[in-house]
Amino acid sequence: MTRIRRASCRARSVRGFTLVEVMVALAIVALALPALLFALHQQVDGTGYLRDKSLAQLVANNKLVELRLLSAARGELLRGSDSGSEEFAGRPWYWRLESTPTQVQGFYRVEITVRVGEEDGGPLLYSLVAFLAAPGGERQGIVARQRAGGFRFAS
Repeated sequence: MTRIRRASCRARSVRGFTLVEVMVALAIVALALPALLFALHQQVDGTGYLRDKSLAQLVANNKLVELRLLSAARGELLRGSDSGSEEFAGRPWYWRLESTPTQVQGFYRVEITVRVGEEDGGPLLYSLVAFLAAPGGERQGIVARQRAGGFRFAS
């Protein structure tokens, strides 16, 4: 008889979860799953934004290199502004370039802004600011004065 009691005690201790325990576990999963999906969605959105920002930086850097090459070939720096669109990585990018003179003769501040899509409709993703010396003309006068009598401020 003792063997039967031991077997029945073992059977009671090996039983599964009760209905209440299963319902509590499902409630916890039901509360945690939407929060997990929301966090995953934010992570995917953040990754897409960083990809777009990195591509916009490459577009701006390409425009700056293009500006330097054209300035060296033409012997003059672009003055004023220019804009256009460019296809890069299978997507259209809108860029705007503005060149303004600085207080230092022969130096220009160049700002390149890049947006997704057409014209000013898309959000600004990247802005690149560079300072460039005008090739040739204006700059040569400063260098000639420096060589002739030491460094002097141009008046």
